[in-house]
Amino acid sequence: MGRMDGDPELEEFATRMFDLARQGDTMTLRAYVGAGVPVNLSNGKGDTLLMLASYHGHADTVKMLAELGADPGRRNDRGQTPLAGAVFKKAPEVVKVLLAAGADPHEGAPSAIETARLFGVEDWFI
Repeated sequence: MGRMDGDPELEEFATRMFDLARQGDTMTLRAYVGAGVPVNLSNGKGDTLLMLASYHGHADTVKMLAELGADPGRRNDRGQTPLAGAVFKKAPEVVKVLLAAGADPHEGAPSAIETARLFGVEDWFI
């Protein structure tokens, strides 16, 4: 559930949703999810709205999506988790929100823990 392929209008709409997540437009995205956009909507690479908001450092958007049921452990097609993406982008506030939402730092390839070791921020998980 959640991928929109084939219909050009749906694809354009989905692209706008992903852009809202990248930009951290929490209120607009909340309205769309509230109106029926799947909270775990994913793009052609398997990146969810939560993954994109996490990777781009938008803690408020991440928190809202998690509260509305977005899966904090859902991997993209490359096996990456939103938590590992937030560590990679050095976004400690997003890391805190994802951990509070139940994200597992040991999941994914590489895991958030492995990514944290690589960047010397493993103390984020202590």
